[in-house]
Amino acid sequence: MDILSLVGAFIAIIALFLGQTLDGGSFASLLNAPALLIVVGGSLGAIMIQVPFELFMRSVVMFRWIFIPPAIDLEKSIDRIVRWGEIARREGILGLDKVTQKEVDNFSRKAVQLLVDGRDPAIIRSTLEVEILTAEEFDFDAAKVYESMGGYTPTLGILGAVMGLIHVMENLSDPTNLGAGIATAFVATIYGVGLANLFLIPVSKKLKRLVIDRSREKEMIMEGLICIAQGENPRNIAVRLQAYNRRSHGV
Repeated sequence: MDILSLVGAFIAIIALFLGQTLDGGSFASLLNAPALLIVVGGSLGAIMIQVPFELFMRSVVMFRWIFIPPAIDLEKSIDRIVRWGEIARREGILGLDKVTQKEVDNFSRKAVQLLVDGRDPAIIRSTLEVEILTAEEFDFDAAKVYESMGGYTPTLGILGAVMGLIHVMENLSDPTNLGAGIATAFVATIYGVGLANLFLIPVSKKLKRLVIDRSREKEMIMEGLICIAQGENPRNIAVRLQAYNRRSHGV
């Protein structure tokens, strides 16, 4: 569980509504179903038109990463690679065949299988680089879905404001209906700008960061297996791979 994301979302929502009430406003005045429908429904429809179905569904699946990020433990992965290196030195490369049968991570299993099959290190690198790049580009595009929605919501907020004002103009002769139209006009703008800057754009940036971190872990696994293929000492492999761990901590 990503506590920082939970705390950040909580602070953003509380700050918005607390700021409204401290100024003498009403909490209920920010709740407007027509405005929400215009902004959320409109931006959702626009993004469905923009992206392919597979990319849209991937973005939906990735949303849970904001609060439950994928497990990325470089130190644990380094220990696992070193263990593979020790098996290879003790039993030979074919000894890693049992690793492919137990490995739950698809990328690691495929990488080890390439090594067991006796592929040349250059072929292993080129094959895995394509795998890493393809997955990274697809997930990066999925993360951009939220960024694109963040671009649409302010515009839809303005559209909602115009529609609210049209409603006001149509009911100038009936003052009892003016309040609802004016409320929709202003609240729609708040929803559009608020959703973009407090939710959608931050979500996109967080997902992009996680995509990069996942790719970095895969790159480290690839480098480790190439070192094993070249017969390097497991201790030297561990020292070499620690550079990835230091980079992830900004060292």
